[in-house]
Amino acid sequence: MLATAAETDDLLGALIHFRRELHAHPELGFNEHRTSDRIASLLGEAGIEVHRGIGGTGLVGVLKAGNSDRAIGLRADMDALPIQEQTGVPHASCTPGVFHGCGHDGHVAMLLGAAQHLARTRRFDGTVNFIFQPAEEGLAGARAMVEDGLFERFPCSRVFALHNWPDLPAGTIATRPGPIMAAADRFEITLKGRGGHAAMPHNTPDAILAASTLVGELNTIVSRRIPPTESAVLSVTRIAGGHNHNVLPSSVTIVGTVRTFDVSVQDRIEESIRQIAAGVGQASDTHIDIHYERYYPATINDPSAASEALDAAAAVAVAELAPEPAFTSEDFAFMLQACKGAYLWLGQGSAGERVPLHNPKYDFNDDVLGIGIRLHVALAERLLSA
Repeated sequence: MLATAAETDDLLGALIHFRRELHAHPELGFNEHRTSDRIASLLGEAGIEVHRGIGGTGLVGVLKAGNSDRAIGLRADMDALPIQEQTGVPHASCTPGVFHGCGHDGHVAMLLGAAQHLARTRRFDGTVNFIFQPAEEGLAGARAMVEDGLFERFPCSRVFALHNWPDLPAGTIATRPGPIMAAADRFEITLKGRGGHAAMPHNTPDAILAASTLVGELNTIVSRRIPPTESAVLSVTRIAGGHNHNVLPSSVTIVGTVRTFDVSVQDRIEESIRQIAAGVGQASDTHIDIHYERYYPATINDPSAASEALDAAAAVAVAELAPEPAFTSEDFAFMLQACKGAYLWLGQGSAGERVPLHNPKYDFNDDVLGIGIRLHVALAERLLSA
């Protein structure tokens, strides 16, 4: 018997209040001390065993029922973003320059609600590990938890994560087998000349001109070096150099990102960046240094786990097969490298203007809290059927 709206709706009032409390008190990655304390307290009140300090501020709630040794993991991320909020809502952030602009407050509330419901019904046979993860936003909190022995201490046959998705209609749940989120790479290229008077450019290598040439060449990599059957994005996001109108700077910095789904494509793009930079450096008589960082791998869903997730989703909401992956990234990829599982999107978009994630006017849609709770419960009850 799956959880019904009537069974979980009595939790919603308190969870909406809790979600808005988290929104008003956001914390950045690896600093989620208040958030972790509140989660631990509420899990303990529900009779759930709590383990803290995993990967920093991460924690795991463990709930057992029956006699089976089967176990699954359900993950929610806890951290906020370094953005100044502009929503104007009554529960807006009390911390200047920090706010829950990606909906992690909602993710925490949904998983907590599922934990509370499962603790009182226990209609499953096995163990549910409720994983509350720190530092998803660029700091690889998932990797920190895995390296801290997450799956050795709390073995799981499957692990799932749910992320709100404004581009989908509210209440729709989507996922897909294979790649669902892209690998994220960061590059920083420094071009060094000697610097000199702008009126006498013939006397010094022009780092700005070399940087301009390099930016143009970088933007040909995907269109000219990657097969059109593959998917990739390369974006230059910052160029910095120079301070005065009459001085050629001694150095210019170019920063950007690469997004891919296949390691061979990722390799080809990095190799191409280095080849092109070397050519521009030789032609312009500038010295070029490259720092290339692959900070998140692609998020790859296990096909069986994705199918199981869609079946569970169809039992509680509108479920659909996502036609294509997204070029955004997610450190849940590290958990999926260590344990089979799937990453899902929960639609929260309204019929009107849809505010995107990481926008200063974004706020989680409390109307979908109940659906998220029931999805988590359905995954536990189906995969650990008594």
